[in-house]
Amino acid sequence: MIFASDNTGPVHPRIMAAVMAANDGYAMPYGNDATTQAARDAVRDLFEAPEAAVEFVATGSVANALALACLARPWDGVFCHRIAHVEEDECGAPDFYSGAKTILIDGADAKFTPEALEAAIVQCKARGVHGAQPGPVTITNITERGTVYTLDEIRAIAATAKAHGLALHLDGARFANACAALGCSPAEMTWKAGVDAVSFGGTKNGCMGVEAVVFFDPAHGRELELRRKRGGHLFSKHRYLSSQMVAYCEDDLWLEMAHAANARMAQLVQGLARVEGAHLCHPVAGNLAFVEVPRAAHARAFAAGAQYYTFGGTVADGPGDAALRCRIVCDWAKTSEDVDRLLEAWAG
Repeated sequence: MIFASDNTGPVHPRIMAAVMAANDGYAMPYGNDATTQAARDAVRDLFEAPEAAVEFVATGSVANALALACLARPWDGVFCHRIAHVEEDECGAPDFYSGAKTILIDGADAKFTPEALEAAIVQCKARGVHGAQPGPVTITNITERGTVYTLDEIRAIAATAKAHGLALHLDGARFANACAALGCSPAEMTWKAGVDAVSFGGTKNGCMGVEAVVFFDPAHGRELELRRKRGGHLFSKHRYLSSQMVAYCEDDLWLEMAHAANARMAQLVQGLARVEGAHLCHPVAGNLAFVEVPRAAHARAFAAGAQYYTFGGTVADGPGDAALRCRIVCDWAKTSEDVDRLLEAWAG
């Protein structure tokens, strides 16, 4: 009953088999191999973007940092939500790689509106030479609170950014879960909606460790290559990254796993009706939810072997009937039985 993160889940057997197949014999290093070219082509096909610049890295943090570094000048500000992953969970990596600073925007459920973005850009411009200059905008889908930007919302944010000549980046660590939730294609959630660059995540969704940095304008390709190498993220035996991405894209495995994870979360949300005192803290779109349940319910779940994060204290910090917030994440391999056991423990 491990619901702490989709990072805790296993690698899909087809991904592992692809890595093992890549281990057969010799291949040219640093991405100059047939598997890496096949992976680039697979991602371009998936996004309906045959000219896109596509490179692979091992972590989501560096995918975001490199993408934003290619879009931001050192004196720029990067507009993001106050609790975006690039702000709270990457140890300043986007600032380090780009020299830019994050400019924080508030908004309910980890999303900001076009109006809030417009106000932030105008305020930034008003500082003139004394402040950071307006730079790229970045949004996350699925967000850090488990909500989702709809296609209309992405289009509206993109239009606001473009009106000021700014690029739009999408942090897609859970990109597949967002696509599954919205019932849209990767192209519809990115370049067709006005997104200029995307970090297409695989690690949280059944891969061993691979993320694709995708620029729909290929003019960014050379800079991306150089920044990746200079930042120490060009793998010598690159085929072990690329082979994962080939298998991930093949026969829509990426989407199959996302649907499985989302389905388990939908089962959990529906089952909350059985848990007295339980309620959702934010709308749930995909495979991540923040839930408040009584401390006594948490105590029963932990005693039964459940693992997940709580916020605002521990089960011992208050009376058993007092609510305590937690984050629950389902990965592709989570079973219906796992969800039922958690719900049963919570319900007592």
